[in-house]
Amino acid sequence: MLTTLGLDAVAERVYRALLMRPQAGVAETAAMLGVPEAEVRDALDTLSELALVRGSAEDGGRPRAVSPDIGMEILMARQQAELAAQQQRLEASRAAAAQLISEYAELRPATRHPEVEQLVGLDQIRDRLAALTREVTEEFLAFAPGGPQTTDNMAASRPLNAALLGRRVRMRTVYLDSVRADRPTVEHARWLTSLGGQVRTVPSLPTRMIIMDRRTALIPVSSDDTSAGAVLLTGQGTLSALHALFETTWVAAQPLGDAVPVDAHGLTGQQATVVRLLAEGHTDDAIAKRLGVSPRTARRIASELMERLEARSRFEAGVRAVQHGWLPARV
Repeated sequence: MLTTLGLDAVAERVYRALLMRPQAGVAETAAMLGVPEAEVRDALDTLSELALVRGSAEDGGRPRAVSPDIGMEILMARQQAELAAQQQRLEASRAAAAQLISEYAELRPATRHPEVEQLVGLDQIRDRLAALTREVTEEFLAFAPGGPQTTDNMAASRPLNAALLGRRVRMRTVYLDSVRADRPTVEHARWLTSLGGQVRTVPSLPTRMIIMDRRTALIPVSSDDTSAGAVLLTGQGTLSALHALFETTWVAAQPLGDAVPVDAHGLTGQQATVVRLLAEGHTDDAIAKRLGVSPRTARRIASELMERLEARSRFEAGVRAVQHGWLPARV
């Protein structure tokens, strides 16, 4: 009960016992509490240090508990002093952190384009994203291509996402349709929605992207290796265009909990995308990357579509797709 004031359980029991039996000695107190005499002596040392026990002037220096009104005042004054010291240390830490941030900002290489900041390496990207996330107040939008998300990425994003949603920031994320078959990514998406986030999926995405409060956008410098580096964009013209891209994609996307719809030809969005990519001459590896699936899965989808079209080659598949109305006359 008094642990918050600096007393451990044994010391508190000894103090209470001395209040009830002021004349009790160490042996009697130990017997009354059912603890070893050594523990009673350690507790008396603690109580003496806290000024809750003093030697009696009338009884040969026998330990005597001070009255609770005085004792509690002593403990609270001591705790208040500790809190003041801790606050002083915290303020000193803040000042040191501010100085370090200022020095780092001066060392950061200047750029000819103040609206573009380059980030190199995954650690720098994550550090900058964490700092920016703390400043978001209204909206956090994200494209998450690449199919099923890695365990490291999901683990790294959870504290940031939880902090955003805890501040009632509106969070919307677009994944690829292929994540619907990956349990860990689906569970992560459901976790986001349970906290108030919104999640939808589309067959393909142009790039990984994050937009914060319509003021800042983060995109990779290379879609082939998003961990290599990224650029931070703050130009209003660029932000408006990227935001419009997100909104257009969001409207066409399907909520994760809904069944994937099919078009008038019985094609899912993923299948329709494969038809278009086949007609454009993309390889299985390129198609797999766009869909966020394995090359084997991409080959299977392509083979099934060619079989439906009764095509023996990809070129013929493109021609027949146009004939069947699956594609416009010009691809």
